[in-house]
This record gives sequence, C-alpha cells and structure tokens, in this order.
Amino acid sequence: MNINNILFWLLLPYFILASSSSSSFCNHHDTSALLLFKNSFTLNTSLYNSLYYYSPWLHDSSFYSKTESWKNGTDCCEWEGVTCDTISGHVIGLDLSFSNLQGQLHPNSTIFSLRHLQQLDLSLNDFSGSSLSSAIGDLVNLMHLNLLYSQISGDIPSTISHLSKLLSLQLGGDQRMRVDPYTWTKLIQNATNLRELYLEGVDMSSIGGSSLSLLTNLSSSLISLILGDTKLQGNLSSDILSLPNLQTLSLSDNEDLGGELPKSNWSTPLSDLCLSHTAFSGNIPDSIGHLKSLKGLYMGSCNFDGLIPSSLFNLTQLSSIDLSINKLVGPIPYWCYSLPSLFELYLSNNYLTGSIGEFSSYSLKYLSLSNNKLQGNFPNSIFELQNLTHLWLSSTDLSGHLDFHQFSKFKNLNYLDLSQNSLLSINFDSTADYYQFAKFKNLKYLDLSQNSLLSINFDSTADYFLPPILQSLYLSSCNINSFPKFIAPLQNLIQLDLSHNSIRGSIPQWFHEKLLHSWNNISYIDLSFNKLQGDLPIPPNGIEYFLVSNNELAGNIPSAMCNASSLKILNLAQNNLTGHIPQCLETFPSLWALDLQKNNLYGNIPANFSKGNALETIKLNGNQLDGQLPRCLAHCTNLEVLDLADNNIEDTFPHWLESLQELQVLSLRSNKFHGVITCFGAKHPFPRLRIFDVSNNNFSGPLPASYIKNFQGMVSVNDSQTGLKYMGNDSSYNDSVVVVMKGQYKELKRILTIFTTIDLSNNMFEGELPKVIGELHSLTGLNLSHNAITGTIPRSLGYLRNLEWLDLSWNQLKGEIPVALINLNFLAMLNLSQNQFEGIIPIGGQFNTFGNDSYAGNPMLCGFPLSKSCNKDEDWPPHSTFQLEESGFGWKAVAVGYACGFLFGMLLGYNVFMTGKPQWLGRLVEGVLN
Repeated sequence: MNINNILFWLLLPYFILASSSSSSFCNHHDTSALLLFKNSFTLNTSLYNSLYYYSPWLHDSSFYSKTESWKNGTDCCEWEGVTCDTISGHVIGLDLSFSNLQGQLHPNSTIFSLRHLQQLDLSLNDFSGSSLSSAIGDLVNLMHLNLLYSQISGDIPSTISHLSKLLSLQLGGDQRMRVDPYTWTKLIQNATNLRELYLEGVDMSSIGGSSLSLLTNLSSSLISLILGDTKLQGNLSSDILSLPNLQTLSLSDNEDLGGELPKSNWSTPLSDLCLSHTAFSGNIPDSIGHLKSLKGLYMGSCNFDGLIPSSLFNLTQLSSIDLSINKLVGPIPYWCYSLPSLFELYLSNNYLTGSIGEFSSYSLKYLSLSNNKLQGNFPNSIFELQNLTHLWLSSTDLSGHLDFHQFSKFKNLNYLDLSQNSLLSINFDSTADYYQFAKFKNLKYLDLSQNSLLSINFDSTADYFLPPILQSLYLSSCNINSFPKFIAPLQNLIQLDLSHNSIRGSIPQWFHEKLLHSWNNISYIDLSFNKLQGDLPIPPNGIEYFLVSNNELAGNIPSAMCNASSLKILNLAQNNLTGHIPQCLETFPSLWALDLQKNNLYGNIPANFSKGNALETIKLNGNQLDGQLPRCLAHCTNLEVLDLADNNIEDTFPHWLESLQELQVLSLRSNKFHGVITCFGAKHPFPRLRIFDVSNNNFSGPLPASYIKNFQGMVSVNDSQTGLKYMGNDSSYNDSVVVVMKGQYKELKRILTIFTTIDLSNNMFEGELPKVIGELHSLTGLNLSHNAITGTIPRSLGYLRNLEWLDLSWNQLKGEIPVALINLNFLAMLNLSQNQFEGIIPIGGQFNTFGNDSYAGNPMLCGFPLSKSCNKDEDWPPHSTFQLEESGFGWKAVAVGYACGFLFGMLLGYNVFMTGKPQWLGRLVEGVLN
C-alpha cells in the first residue's frame, strides 16, 4: 500500500464528518458561549454617530452588527467575525469591532470561557462603563487584544499580566481606564514579546519615571508605542526614544511630561515621532538627522528653543513637520522649501525671522507660517504651490502689495487665513478682484479679519464673488458698513463672523429666512460690535455660538429662541432688549455662557436652573431685574462668574451659593440686598473666589470675617507664573466684570487670573476690621468705604504686599495709621479720609506719593502732606521698618527711646571725659567694628 492510500484511509473520517449536513465543524462549547455572549447585549444602530467622532473614516456601509449572522444550528466558524482552528474547531479569533453592541460586559461573561482565543477585538462598541473583569487573565493564549473606544472604565486588572503571549495590546481611547504601578510593572515584565502597545487615553498618572523606564526591557520587540493623553508626568528618559526597533512613538497631550531629545547615538528606525503638547524642551539636536526613516515629525506646542537644525535636510522621506507653538528662533532653513516629499509644514507661533525663501518643492499641501516675525515681500513662489490646500499666513510682518489675481492659481485651495495683517498690503483694486475668489472652487474657509488696509464695500454687482461651497467666513474688523449681500448664496455656511464693523440699520429679511430655513448646519454666528437695529434674529436649532452683543437691537427675546437648545454661548449683551428672560434659556444642557448684561430686561430671574447644567458664566448685570434670587442657582456647580450687579434684586445674602466650589467672581453690586452676611455651615465656602463685590446695598452687621478667612483664592501668590493669563478657555467669549478700581469704575474686558478684589463699600457694616484680611496675600484691591466701621486699622494689613488700592474712607476708624502700611510697595491709591485718625502720617514708600485728599476729614492727623505740623515732631526721623511697629515700637516709643538715649549719651560722654576711656567700652567698640 503506497503512501497516498494510507493518507486517504487516515483522513477519510474527517472527510465524512466535514461533508455531513447534520454536524458542525465548530466546537459545541464555543457555539453556546458565543450565542450567550450575543444575547447579553442589545443592538444600538445609533452608536455610529457617537463613534464616528473617534473614527471619522467610518462609513455607514461598513458599520453593522456582525452578530446578525449568528444563528443557532449553524456552523459558528462561518459566522461573521469568527475564526476557528482548522483542526480542533475551537474559536481562536473574534473580531466584533464596530458591531453596535450595547450593554454591560459582565465579569462572568461567557466570552472569558473561550480559552483558545488568540485574537480578541471588541473595539468601538458601548459596554456602558463596565469594568474589565479579572477573568481576562484566563485567556492565556491571547496574542492580540483590542478594546479601544469600547466604553470600558475603571482599573485595568492585574491579571492582564498573565497574557504573556501578547504581541499587541490596545486599550483606552476614551479616557475611562486606569493602570496602577503594580499592574504596569507585571505586564511589562511578563509580556516580553510585545510589539504594539497602545494605551492612549488611559490614566497613567501614578506611573513614575522609573516604572516607565521598564519599557527598555522590550527593546528587542517593541515597534509601536502610543501613550498619548495618559497624564504622564515628570521627565522621560531619552533611552525610550532610542529603543532600537521602535518605528512609531506618540507621547502627545501629556502636558506635564518633560524631557529632552537624545544628543547623540540616535539612529532608530523611527518613522513617526509625536511629542506635541508636552513639556519637552531644549534644542532640537543635530542627532535627529540620523533618523533616516522619519516621515512624520510632530513636536508642536512644546518648549523647544534655538535654531531649526540643518540636519533635517538629510531626512528625504519627511512628509510632515509640525514645530509650531515653540520658542524657535532664526531664519526658516532653506531645506524647508526643497524637501521632495514634504506636504505638511507647520512653523507658526515661533520667533522666526528673516524672509520667506523660494519654494522649489511643489508637493506642499499644508503651509502654516502664522505668528512669526517674518520680513520682506510676500514671496511669489508660494503661488507656484499649486497642490496647496491650506495656507495660514496670519499675523506676519510681510509687506508689499498682495495680488489676488495670483491666488486664482490655487485650484485646490480650501483653507485661507490672512487675518491680522495690517502690515500686509491687502487691497481690492476693483470689483474684478472680488471675483478672483469665485475661482476658488474648493474654498471652504476664508479669514480676512483684522486687516486695517482692507475695505469690503461695493455695490450689488459684486454680490456673488464667493464660492458657493464656502463654509466658514471671517470678516471681523474689515471696515464693512452695510450688511453684505454676498453671503446670501452660500448654502453650506457653518461659521460666520461679521463682528467689529460699522454695519448699520436693520438685519435684512433674507438673513432671517436663511437662519430659519436654509442654513441647517450653521453653528457659529458673530454679529457683535456693529450698529444693527430692529428685532433680534432667531438662531436656528443646532447652533452652538450666537453672539450679537454691542448693537442697538430692540424688542423682546422671542420664545422661538427656545428652539436653539444646543447653544453653548449666548451673548445678547449691551443692546436695547426688553421684557422677561425666557425660562427655557436656563434649561439648555450645553450652555456655559449666558450674557444678557446691560439691556432693559425686567421681572424675576427664572427659577428653573436644572441640575447637571454646564453653566460657567452668568451675566445679568445692568438690567431692571427684581424679586429674590432663585435658590436653584446652586445647581450651577460649574459656575465661575456670577454677575448680577446694577439691578433691583431684593433679598438677603445668598449663603446657599457657598457650595459652588468653582465660583471665582461674585458681583451683587448696586441692588437691594440687606441683612447680615453670615456663613451657614459649608466646610469650605467660596474656596476659589477672587472678586467679591457686594457694594452699594443695605447689608448690615459685622464684616463677614467667616467668609473672608475662607477665601483661599485670595491667599496664595503664584510667583512662578510667567506672562499674563486670563479666565476662560474659549476665544469666542471673554469673561468681563466692572469693578471700582482706584476710585473709578472700570470694566475689565478680560479678567486676569491674578486679579483679586473685595468691595464691601456703601453698606451699613459696623464693628472692627477683622485681622484675617491680612492673610489675603494676593489681594489687589480693598474697598470698605462708606460704612460704620470702628476701631483701628490692624497691623496685619501690612502683609498685603500686592495691594494696589485701599479705600477705608467715610467710616469711624480711629487711632494711628500703622507704620506697617509703608511696606505696601504697589499701593497706588490710598483713601483714609473722613474718619477719626490721629497722630503722625507715616513717611516712606508709597506714602510719599499720596496727597491731601487721602487724609481729608481727619482733624487729629498731622505731618506730610498735610499743612498741619506735628509741633516738635516734624523733624523726627521717619519710622522705617515694619519690625518696629510689630514689636510695639510706635512713634511714641521711639520718641521716649530717643530722649532716654540722648540723656544716657550725655552722661556716658561726661564719664569718658572725666575718667578716660573705660576698657569695657573700648572692647565693645572694637568688637562692633571688627
């Protein structure tokens, strides 16, 4: 019998089994486990829209439930997403990514009984915040595990370290999972063959630098390392950047993770290096030129400085360079214009100088040079980049006449930003120039804002110069004086900015119609700072930003406004609007800025602020609102700014706002509040409050010391902060507030994070000044004027070293002005007038700059700058130190000491004259001199 016959008889049972219609190739246990797993979830076809955010490359046609093919009585090895071992019939692969699964992934799920699994992919489903069961460690044959964007939360179980055969591990993506140091250490020590480690969005904040260095144990296997947005911190060892087989490395979006690039011996096969939005710093070393395989270099929003190294010219495969938002200096290297494969170049927001060179590589599609100090004429070679789709040239110092006829060469251009270029000579010579834009058939984004030399004013013959597919149009500060008709044909408009122009008259009816019926996808409208009149336009459903402040719009806020429930910012401030505030505005789930200030609104503040709302700013100041404050304001747990000043609200102090832990600005100025301000039991009331203004009300009783001592936001001084930082994180809206600063009303159009002030003036407060005020070391201004405060000024006020104005006028304060106050080196305004102070005015420091008005109405005061002398005391030396005052040595004590010292000196001199130099005195003098 030959070998073929032997094989035939040996395999015959398998052929018979395979051809039988009554039996299945799939293992029976695995079939049952899969069906039970399927039945534990519901199918949610609406998941596609939410998951599209994470994976925008998806299409509806590719997103369906793979489990629909799973039928009882059929072979599971034929089911969609299932792979079986060809001999045993065990399920070894399960790919259920994008399968519409929704529900809990239970710890006893039957999927964990598939012990032969080698590949498991459950990514992009919705497991409703389930924890990852420790049973995952039972799947010891797993080589590939992918749970990305699957809505799994909580700690990654330590049993995952049992998966020692892992080649690829992909977890997280949606910022719900955490890994602790023990689990991390065991995983890296056991899974020694890992080739791909993807943990983006996983919380790794507890992983220290030493634990992270364990990655060097994977030096022989690791090819891809993705740890972006993991809250890593500290300094990263450069050894990790030099792993010998690493091809992809991403540490982006870890703002507290620092480090430097290797200075030498950096020759790995890296093709993609992403360090964007980290704290990496130092020079970009020449050693980067050794990365011959590098295609993508992403190091934007870091702290790199120095020159762009010329060694990058050696990297001929580079296709993407992002060095934007750093501190790079010097000229743009010549190689940037000639790298043959380069199609993305981002160098914006640096300190680059010199002129733009001549481009000789025409592969560029994305070019960003904005916010640099470039010089010279606009380079004509840019117009040769006919593949260009995105061009950013805002805020540069380029000069010369920009010929828009040249822009017609950009056949593929869809993003053009030339904003903030007052030095760039932008001029439309004629109506024909407008039509150059019509040739941009693909243009979707156009920003010409803040160009002082640009004037868009023309007759109706130029109404159709913009390409019809345009989606975003920014023409802020472009000297427009009539409502532009050229936006009417735009059917796909998403963003429109016509702010800061001189547009007069009523908003045309066609614009109202477009909002309600045509612009279905519009999300952003800014018409603020014009001279628009008539009725308020009604924002459409789906809009997120609606800004029409600083106009002359009149009438009521229409009830149709309630349809715009997707609003995030609603700014109707400084118009002539009247009537009641619609109650629906307080129920919008995404609204975080509600600004209705300085209108003519009246009635009560609606009492329907819902729990869980997103409001961070509420500004209703400058209206005619009355009644009491609704207690449901306490539901606004994210609130940072509450400004109700200049209304007719009549109530007691809203102590129930104590629980708002994020509140930084509270202004109740100029209302009809009354009663005593008392803390009502919150453990840490108003911990972040920095602006507290209850002036011009009818409050009485003692000053609110119980609150003041808890104003932790006014205690600390951040000496390490560099540059100016303002409240708010959205360029579309700036928090503002009106304060009395140095005796004058002043609107802070943006609120510095270091600005702190307390204004309790024009009330009926009484009692003494609490010493605890002296602990508010960051306090900028203090106004307690026009009350009935008694007692003396506590010396602790001398600790307010950042104080710029102090107004204690029109009270009943008495005693001496503490010498300690001369230590207030930033004090620019002092008003102690109309009190009962007495004694000598301190001399020194800022006190030498104050005039008579600072002390008027205190008949018992004397000394500079008053004309009233202090008799013999006017020639006494000034009190010069805070320590004298603190130790009890006031001016009276100094005077007594002066007299006693003079008498002792006379007696001692007489003794020396009569008896000769005493030895003890000689030794004392010699010791002091030595």
